[in-house]
Amino acid sequence: MSVGVARTAQSSPAGGPRIGGMGGGGRPTGESARDPGTTLRRLFGYMRRFKSRIGLVAVCVLVSTALGLLGPILLGRAIDRFIAQGDLDGLARTVSVLLAVYGTAFLTTMAQSLLMVEIAQRFISVLRSLIFEHIQRLSLADHNQRRTGDLMSRVGNDTETINQTLSNGLIEFVSNVLLLLGSLVFMVVLNWQLGLGALLLLPAMLYITSQVTVRSRRAFRRVQRRLGVMNATIEESVTNFREIKAFNREEAAQEEFAEASQAYRDVATHAEVILAILGPMFSTMSVITLGALALFGGWLAINGHVQVGVMATFIIYIRNFFRPLRSLAMLYNQLQSSIAGAERIFEVLDTVPSVTDRPGAMPLPRVEGAVEFDRVHFAYDPGTPVLHDINLQVESGQTIALVGPTGAGKTTIVSLLSRFLDVTEGAIRVDGMDLRDIKQADWRRQLGVVLQDTYLFSGTVKDNIRFGNPAATDAEIVEAARVANADWFIRRLPSGYDSRVSERGHNFSEGQRQLIAIARAVLAQPRVLILDEATSSVDTRTEVQLQSALLDLIQHRTAFVIAHRLNTIRNADIVLFVLDGRIVERGSHEELMELRGYYHDLYTSQRRRLRLEHA
Repeated sequence: MSVGVARTAQSSPAGGPRIGGMGGGGRPTGESARDPGTTLRRLFGYMRRFKSRIGLVAVCVLVSTALGLLGPILLGRAIDRFIAQGDLDGLARTVSVLLAVYGTAFLTTMAQSLLMVEIAQRFISVLRSLIFEHIQRLSLADHNQRRTGDLMSRVGNDTETINQTLSNGLIEFVSNVLLLLGSLVFMVVLNWQLGLGALLLLPAMLYITSQVTVRSRRAFRRVQRRLGVMNATIEESVTNFREIKAFNREEAAQEEFAEASQAYRDVATHAEVILAILGPMFSTMSVITLGALALFGGWLAINGHVQVGVMATFIIYIRNFFRPLRSLAMLYNQLQSSIAGAERIFEVLDTVPSVTDRPGAMPLPRVEGAVEFDRVHFAYDPGTPVLHDINLQVESGQTIALVGPTGAGKTTIVSLLSRFLDVTEGAIRVDGMDLRDIKQADWRRQLGVVLQDTYLFSGTVKDNIRFGNPAATDAEIVEAARVANADWFIRRLPSGYDSRVSERGHNFSEGQRQLIAIARAVLAQPRVLILDEATSSVDTRTEVQLQSALLDLIQHRTAFVIAHRLNTIRNADIVLFVLDGRIVERGSHEELMELRGYYHDLYTSQRRRLRLEHA
């Protein structure tokens, strides 16, 4: 195809970030996760699938609580009817009934605990899967708005906080509420004067609890947020360990972690101090109340207004009344921690992906690979354009080279082609179809990408190549590696294709990682290829091997190549020089050299530098 040569005037700087910059990400939507009531309703909504098991738990809770409330009545009857009258047979029968009551209560309590642990584990597994699946649906721009460690904290720590509340706290919370209400009813029935005395303290306790829990809710939100920041700091330090070592930044990394750890310690200490206030306050108030009621009850018993057994039963119910009050206050604070974690989880789940399939998006048949950029504009943030009026017609099988300074917009162009981002204005078409009208998954199945920084997953070499096509056979994997010029070094490994790959592929050289990535792309059989500076980080000898593999890869495919070393793209059908978000020159290598513009200057300066390096 004959390519016209064009050069346009330089425009204002685009100043945009590379793939998925901080702008343009997804946005939270839906119900406000900051409302505790809404958060709890959403959590319980996810638990509806376990309603049959929850029903069994409810039955166990009711039975165990009822039996626990029955025990003091039996004990009071034993004192008044059998002990006072010396009836040992009656006492023995009552003790037998008591043993049966408390034994049955123990068994039902065990059953409810085991059932609730199973429900909690199943529920948390479902919740983690929902979060992970949603994270996978987010666009690259959405991911770049969040620190990786913070996302990991939400998937791991926040769900575990909810798990602890469900496994232990929820049943205890419900049991305590029932025990509190039941004890109150029995106290009023036994002696209304003593029951009224116990009730007088209840409003004061509820007021104190409400004041403390309002503060604890804010405190636990800060705790979960600071924990996410600390985890993100750890993750970044571990991931970038080589760079930290290379630039002698160990002390700076330690200082950053110490700052994040201290901030977490401070907010966690504040939250725990709030919790610690409730226990002593409730204990003091309950002891004072118990003493006053015991004194009043003793006076009633001495004057014959109440039996000794009834008084003993009442004292047990008083203890049963204050114990759940104290536990409920502590459990309520645990619930606040879970609500704070759930809010952070729902914040992720409520993030609408910035790139989504349109309603009625069409499946994509096998494409030929013709690509058109039609008056494409793009901005990460409104009013800050990154790309201006990009127009390009690419025939199937052509190779397009994108060159230009860092930050010019090259990677943004291929990100739009990959639909990691969506155009702000204009359209990108493949075989005449607007990318926004076809399903993302169908398009990406026909798209191959080889990046500058290749990521290898933990597993085997074979697994990493098969990542490009999970259905591929072993023979197809070996053939892909042969085409990619990777077979020779893979066979020299101790276990060949079954050799283990360490985390991020650190037990392979950069060149070897790139060859495996190329083999992965070969196996995917894409119709359109994107090569983002795939040879810029390797030595000259390795570059020759990579170039040979890449030439085989792009045969009969449409290819977009971002090149740092211009000698690698001399055979491209079209070379585009991108500057400040505009295509300022286009043509073949020879045509742009004759133009003696930006491309000519950059190419000759690189050639001059190479000659000096080899001199």
